[in-house]
Amino acid sequence: MLKKIVIIGPESTGKSSLCTQLASHYKTDWVKEYAREYLLENGTAYTFENLLEVAKGQIELEETAIENMLQSDTGLLFIDTNMYVMKVWCEFVFEKCHHWILNTIVERKYDLYLLCNIDLPWVKDELREYPDLVTREKLYHHYKDIMLNQQVPWIDIYGNYEERLQKAIDAVNELT
Repeated sequence: MLKKIVIIGPESTGKSSLCTQLASHYKTDWVKEYAREYLLENGTAYTFENLLEVAKGQIELEETAIENMLQSDTGLLFIDTNMYVMKVWCEFVFEKCHHWILNTIVERKYDLYLLCNIDLPWVKDELREYPDLVTREKLYHHYKDIMLNQQVPWIDIYGNYEERLQKAIDAVNELT
């Protein structure tokens, strides 16, 4: 049976790196964050409505990966962000969230969350918005609150890249 592991957290917390490392370690696939592709193609001046497009694009990538995984024997799929990320993004920037995103959170089922902490240095790129520590802490606490108030097991991922990977591998191994 396919196990779906979601890597979430604020920007520049090593989510994509961790997905890449875990997929390599377990010789499986991972779902990239659709928002990066969308913003690179459409620009960074996004609207509330654009975030719904991003959310639907993320689900489409995830569904395609799930269909492909059902044909393989791997059994693990790593997902770089999900609708919780979209919820935080909408609420943090626009102080509201699309009902479609909230309904999708309820409908989708996952097996484990890896919450990436903000203890890595923030790395600037053309899409990142929040370099200051106060904002990063605020965002991290939004994610942690979500994790505490939902039923799926979750692990706080912190430390250097090697420590993070080992914590994640240990958590994933407990699932299998």
